[in-house]
Amino acid sequence: QVQLVESGGGLVQAGGSLRLSCAASGLPSTRRVSGWFRQAPGKEREFVAAIRWNVGSTDYADSVKGRFTISRDNTKNTVYLQMNSLKPEDAAVYYCAAYSGGRVTIAKNDHDYNYWGQGTQVTVSS
Repeated sequence: QVQLVESGGGLVQAGGSLRLSCAASGLPSTRRVSGWFRQAPGKEREFVAAIRWNVGSTDYADSVKGRFTISRDNTKNTVYLQMNSLKPEDAAVYYCAAYSGGRVTIAKNDHDYNYWGQGTQVTVSS
């Protein structure tokens, strides 16, 4: 059984930083990818960043490039999202997600992700 458990959300002032964690268990080991999505009230869920576990390759949404960094710790089966220079528009519920498969490119569509965490709230005050 796959479990993804997020932590690290909270309230931060604009310009501040937060680090989200996603502890994964039960994920298939073959070509697995973990990603972060977010959903603000009244908006659709959107891709933020993703990482391929075996080689560490990453991809980011344009809106977070240069500010957010995704990483993974293979020994802890944990994925991190370091968020710097946070803006009020970054406020949302952040979801950890994962899939395993042979895609050549990292998926950015939430429909491609099979496994989801429960979400963690990030609030950014201006």
